[in-house]
Amino acid sequence: MVEDNRAAHDLIERLCNLVRADVRAVCHEYGMRPVQLEALRFLTQCNRYSDTPQAVAEYLGLTKGTVSQTLKVLKKKALLRKQSDTRDKRLVHLKPTARGRRLVERAVPAEALTLGIDKLSRSESQVTVESLRFLLRSVQQANELKTFATCHTCRFNQKREGGYFCELTQEPLAEQDIVLLCREHQYPKAVATK
Repeated sequence: MVEDNRAAHDLIERLCNLVRADVRAVCHEYGMRPVQLEALRFLTQCNRYSDTPQAVAEYLGLTKGTVSQTLKVLKKKALLRKQSDTRDKRLVHLKPTARGRRLVERAVPAEALTLGIDKLSRSESQVTVESLRFLLRSVQQANELKTFATCHTCRFNQKREGGYFCELTQEPLAEQDIVLLCREHQYPKAVATK
């Protein structure tokens, strides 16, 4: 098992280095740091419960101070805008601008990864993605980490006549909401322990 752990670590680390090299190149082009792109990318994928500075910090595993500085730079570069919550004026939502979304689309997925995956057969690609998804869930569960997954896989998401409903927030969800990342996400027990 120790050998498998080391091999998995080495493989993931090498893949991450290749992906990061592509990300750094795009970031250099735009005069930004990779952490800024990571924050912006998360904000293009998350729902209205997760587009806050606190959720960005939790998702990236960074301090509030680091995230605050990161968000300031993104706002200054017109890649992000802040919006007050309509119900709670103390709450700030972070919205990528059209320019910010274009930057993320340019950088993700990394070209090196795309070229490698394109060389796989469809079935190899699907197995690879599912294996990575399973490993991520296992790491999150073993370390009691937030899952930050999409609503459609959440135990709180309920399909109802006329749409979807979040049992946790007691609010309706639009069809586009259920494919976004949520900081409140919890896998159903059967999926989490698979």
